[in-house]
Amino acid sequence: MQIQVNTDENVKGGEDLSARVAAEIRTRLDRFSQHITRIEVHLSDEDGDKSGGSDKRCVIEARLEGRQPEVASEQAATLEGAYSGAAKKLQRALQTTLGRLNRVKGAETIRAGDL
Repeated sequence: MQIQVNTDENVKGGEDLSARVAAEIRTRLDRFSQHITRIEVHLSDEDGDKSGGSDKRCVIEARLEGRQPEVASEQAATLEGAYSGAAKKLQRALQTTLGRLNRVKGAETIRAGDL
């Protein structure tokens, strides 16, 4: 699973930030790694140098094998809150999407013995 971290001009990126983001994503999404080819993370500070409330934004896009990409985003007061929240949302989305793949079709129903 390849993770690419992108930042805008208002966010000071670097290897430390990339490592923290990648660690959070691996913690949340490692169980889906066989289905994910690449993850792109976009971090931005919407207010720039101004101080304010929830102005940090994270958008995470997971590219899945043979499927449409899944996307989750989060706005928070800190970068950590933004990428952590987006990772949690993406985890839930992948559980829903990929969980369907693991269900057995044609499994017994509660009505099987009533016919």
